[in-house]
Amino acid sequence: MKILYFYQYFSTSKGSWGTRVYEFAKNWVAQGHDVTVVSAVYAKSDLKVNRLLETQYHEGIRVKVINVLIDNKRPIPQRIAAFLKYTFFSSWYALTLPADVVIASSGPITVGIPGLIARYFRGRKLVFEVRDLWPSGAVELGIIRNPLLVRLAFWFEKRCYAAARHIVTLSQGMADDIRGRYGYNKQTTVTNAANIPLFATRVDKATPFTGKKYAIYTGNIGEVNNSRWLLDAARELKRRGREDIVILLVGEGQWRETLEEEARNENITNFVRLGLMSKADLVPYVQQSMVSLVPLKGTPVLDTSSPNKFFESLAAGVPVVQNTNGWMKAFLEEYRVGFTVPPDDAVGLADLLIRLSEDGATLQEMGRRGQELAKQLFDKDVLSAKMLKVLTDVHNAS
Repeated sequence: MKILYFYQYFSTSKGSWGTRVYEFAKNWVAQGHDVTVVSAVYAKSDLKVNRLLETQYHEGIRVKVINVLIDNKRPIPQRIAAFLKYTFFSSWYALTLPADVVIASSGPITVGIPGLIARYFRGRKLVFEVRDLWPSGAVELGIIRNPLLVRLAFWFEKRCYAAARHIVTLSQGMADDIRGRYGYNKQTTVTNAANIPLFATRVDKATPFTGKKYAIYTGNIGEVNNSRWLLDAARELKRRGREDIVILLVGEGQWRETLEEEARNENITNFVRLGLMSKADLVPYVQQSMVSLVPLKGTPVLDTSSPNKFFESLAAGVPVVQNTNGWMKAFLEEYRVGFTVPPDDAVGLADLLIRLSEDGATLQEMGRRGQELAKQLFDKDVLSAKMLKVLTDVHNAS
């Protein structure tokens, strides 16, 4: 089967970004399928290019790299321009590359354009993958405000779903939202995955934080990720004289400089950031943490999110502390593998971290349960097989 995957953020495990598409495609290639991914150059990936359009091979995966930089630190107009450039060149690939099944992976929703071109101009069977609910997220976060653009964006979203033979969502919350708004039932939920061998295998490597009590956050440092909540919690810990409990951030983002400057000015020494690092380098930092923090801004659409760090933390045997009211909250409560704190309650987060710093037995038991669940439910090989079955069924259907 020839699989054509439109996904703007391709990265291998050498990058500092999620590897879902890389892991899935690698497994499909190993089973004899021909996989082409059309990607831009994401600031947190490991892709490097010299030409405008370049073909690379990563463990058998053919990657058509469009030399357009996507960086969350850039102003929104520049980011929109990058998405449109990707759309223009990927539309050419939609017209010219052979495929039995095409996957368009959103957001942003503009990735639906090459998907629709492949569907209507070349007669390809389309699977639409929903990683984030666009444009709902952009509207709730105030990125799109113009009423005409809002109506157009929602019309286009509906058009993408209607054109698809099947919809793949990364969380049940996304599936419920799409079904509730549009009535589509041709859906399968395939969550983000964890590299179990990588994150579950204990790494006895010392880091500057080995032996310290710290909560780790990995990912983008910005508004959507509610990063100020972490600084406020560190500030509260300092106020109580508990600077022995560190909030460690590993990542980059729009708010990084602002938050670091505030921490320096107030001498909040227990708020620490490290730069981007590969997944392999990240593992010991996650494994040795008390808990993994999965914060998001308190807006309903983000309750459906499916962040990589959630799954990787469970695989590493580390309890999760998150602040949404969606499926992650229900999951942590049902399986007792983490905690939920309201998104504006920095004092509550500080309270929880102080309590957990003195309760190693609870952390250890939660971590053990979480790791077992990750192996059962979120292993990359299991989920790539689930996704491949969707593609195979679509390919074989008349």
